[in-house]
Amino acid sequence: MRPFTGAALTLVTLWAGTVSAALKRHDASFEPTYVLYATAGNVTIDCQSRYSVLLNGTTPGPPLYLEEGKTSWIRVYNEIPHNNLTVHWHGLTARVAPYSDGTPQASQWPIAPGHFFDYEIHPDAGEAGTYFYHSHIGFQESTAAGPLIVTPCEKEPYEYDEDLILTVQDYYNKTDATVEEGLVANPFVWSGETNAILLNGQSGKAQSDNASDATCLPHVIKVKPDKTYRLRFIGMQVISLVTMGVESHGDLTVIEADGLFTKKANTDHLQIAPGQRFSLLFKTKSASELAALNKTDFWIQYENRDRPANVSGYALLSYDTSSSYSVSNKTSIVLPTSKPLNLPQNVTDWLEYSLTPYNTDSNPFPPASSVSRTVIITVQQKVNGTTQWAQNNNIWKEPNITVPYLTDIYVRGEAAIPNYEAALANYGWDPKTLAYPAKLGETIDIVWQNNNGPSGGWDIHPFHAHGRHYWDLGSGNGTYDASANNAKLSALYAESGWTPAVRDTTMQYRYAVSGVKNTTAGWRAWRVKVSEPGVWMMHCHIVAHMIMGMQTAWVFGDAGEIVAKAPVPYVQGYLEYGGSAYGNATYDPLVNHYFDE
Repeated sequence: MRPFTGAALTLVTLWAGTVSAALKRHDASFEPTYVLYATAGNVTIDCQSRYSVLLNGTTPGPPLYLEEGKTSWIRVYNEIPHNNLTVHWHGLTARVAPYSDGTPQASQWPIAPGHFFDYEIHPDAGEAGTYFYHSHIGFQESTAAGPLIVTPCEKEPYEYDEDLILTVQDYYNKTDATVEEGLVANPFVWSGETNAILLNGQSGKAQSDNASDATCLPHVIKVKPDKTYRLRFIGMQVISLVTMGVESHGDLTVIEADGLFTKKANTDHLQIAPGQRFSLLFKTKSASELAALNKTDFWIQYENRDRPANVSGYALLSYDTSSSYSVSNKTSIVLPTSKPLNLPQNVTDWLEYSLTPYNTDSNPFPPASSVSRTVIITVQQKVNGTTQWAQNNNIWKEPNITVPYLTDIYVRGEAAIPNYEAALANYGWDPKTLAYPAKLGETIDIVWQNNNGPSGGWDIHPFHAHGRHYWDLGSGNGTYDASANNAKLSALYAESGWTPAVRDTTMQYRYAVSGVKNTTAGWRAWRVKVSEPGVWMMHCHIVAHMIMGMQTAWVFGDAGEIVAKAPVPYVQGYLEYGGSAYGNATYDPLVNHYFDE
């Protein structure tokens, strides 16, 4: 448990470029930037009581604010009885210390009950934006998630008067344990569909005369006339692709996607999938416009798409004017008798081939000529009593991974690295380690293709990449045609200078509900620059699909390149479950300080 002891270790320091390594005892003198307590208990959601995992006693969890160019420490206590925990910093995983990505059995051992772990995060300049944090264990993410905002060290490219955080979540009235047990059972038991969509924790399904508390009422967003707001939408759902719009406010401007600024993109509605984040510039109406309309309250309508059950809800945009009787003073809220908006049913073309980076100077788009290989990953259900998701016949089964990949590389060295040549001959993954290898310096096109499997029904998948963001090459029906898509990208560049946006979560759509069984139709393509050594997950962000096996582990670099980031003995305490890097009530952890402070 404590293979190295004594204060002498705190003097051991390794400097390498912009990072450092130094072992330090996190005793009572250590002050983390934030502290999160994970507990489990009954909480009211959608006017119902549910046994849930909570962060600092709430869902969503508290907002965290980190600074560009500054190292932050977040201490996470696992006070959940009988359950492990990790926390993933969604969108920032290339900016965390080794073992701080929060992916169990990939980059770290989970935090045991009664223990705590100190996560080290260092956002770089240019990464100010909208992110979130969430548990990466089982179905805990349905409630154990919260906003994370990286604040800028320099002036931002867009001006606004105020920003507002708007989290989107799903509510399941089943407990996490019930969902998890059913998804791995034989016979298989599906999780079912979401019971509600939540905006800032409220479902907006009820009105004052039939709501037992505020959690099923519409969330009220207070604004002032003639102002510009930055609306930070955070997709913390576990299943729902959500579309939403604002009554009488059809002029919305996207300025950020997945933490990075984009050039302005105009739209009349928002579409957000699990794992995605978007910032919108929202210009409110003037006092004279409100007077002409003779109203100051406007409905925000949101609905899910491409699921068997239709789920919808409302929030309320309420203007705060000196002459108006604002909703905050009202004693009751009454839902509309008919939908104020006719939101589009088609989801496959929303801002496709439209979003482009605000600044490409520091991170130019790599041309097709730089691509060393293309990895096509076909996702398909496998049914054998239970139902699982496979990627090129590779099913992620966490219990089968007895040691986290990153730990195994530190312990066994090159023997733990997936065989590159074997992977090339096997659809990109090594049959022995079950991981996808990549060499540093490679540029790879990764294509996700959608197969309807033995049921004949297609599904949708929001695919998310840990590590460095990728360039989103677009999507389409059928199977991927690299020549045709590269020609399309070249034509867009020639026409307007457009290059693909840099993202971390994008949709693989379905283009039909069902068809001939085992048919592949629908793709999403990425371009990935392999520059960050380590173990990185790429997976669907529908949490039920993750539990069913829709996850892939990628190993970037060889053992020497990965271990060089933080050599032994600096990571010795991370190499076993409950090791000396994990603290508890009677033990102060010995922690590697990775970033140059």
